Amino acid sequence: MIQGEVIRVSGPVVHAGGMRGSRMYDVVRVGEEALTGEVIRLDQDVAVVQVYEDTTGLRTGEAVENTGEPLRVELGPGLLTSIFDGVQRPLPLLAERSGDFISRGLAVPGIDHARRWEFEPAVREGDAVGPGDVLGTVREYHLDHRILVPPDLRGTVECVSDGSMTVDDEVARLDGDRPIRMGHAWPVRLGRPYARKLAPPLPLMTGQRIFDSLFPIAKGGTAMIPGGFGTGKTVSEQTLARWADAHVVVYIGCGERGNEMTDVLSEFPELVDPRTGHPLLERTIMIANTSNMPVAAREASVYTGITIAEYFRDMG
Repeated sequence: MIQGEVIRVSGPVVHAGGMRGSRMYDVVRVGEEALTGEVIRLDQDVAVVQVYEDTTGLRTGEAVENTGEPLRVELGPGLLTSIFDGVQRPLPLLAERSGDFISRGLAVPGIDHARRWEFEPAVREGDAVGPGDVLGTVREYHLDHRILVPPDLRGTVECVSDGSMTVDDEVARLDGDRPIRMGHAWPVRLGRPYARKLAPPLPLMTGQRIFDSLFPIAKGGTAMIPGGFGTGKTVSEQTLARWADAHVVVYIGCGERGNEMTDVLSEFPELVDPRTGHPLLERTIMIANTSNMPVAAREASVYTGITIAEYFRDMG
């Protein structure tokens, strides 16, 4: 493990010496409080680190430890209804540990590793499977959460599990002693692979006449709402999150005002999805990186949200 020390601090950017051997986008722990950061530039043995937490009080000479791993998010059952910060730390769990004001250096898992889920297998021993094939399903609120073969695995099923298990448990094993677990981690800067892109054949019904009639959005497509301050961008975004014809909504509040995120959190549990009859929160994953949180974490929040959305995209 590579260990260096702080030689310069400039806001959220920290220069660390003695970091030869580090790689771009390695996650590092900075200072006595082990602040989370990411290597964004390398110059001989000096690593420039973007810290995702407040660096107030950080001093030169404090230790910097390179984990040797990129920034990852945890994927698996338990994502729905979650409220994360920009690096997938559940905000309710942070509040339990440090109160209303988040302490620095807290490291918590993105999903609950102790919660048990009922796994129903969709394959049998001897079946040939490849990347993206469905091994089984877990019922998560209204959604059949599909457990898929990872993109880099292909082979024959040697054994498959059934019943109650956690995200760390093995759901299947392929020939050659290759286990597949219910949950896994994925680097946020690495796009999840796909076989080919399909032309979007259907419109995404938003429930808003201005979109559905004049500016239709395709399922599988992309849309953008540009505009200045106070022109209704956030209101339009929240309206789409409420009523769009989607199975899962990943809402990224990147640089939003805190009261706007509070409105979403207070309204979504009370609103009912007309298609399922369940609260809208049950189909929603929120990433709250409000304007009073560290600026450096805003970029990470976008990558975190995209990775989670691509995970559900892979399920179809």
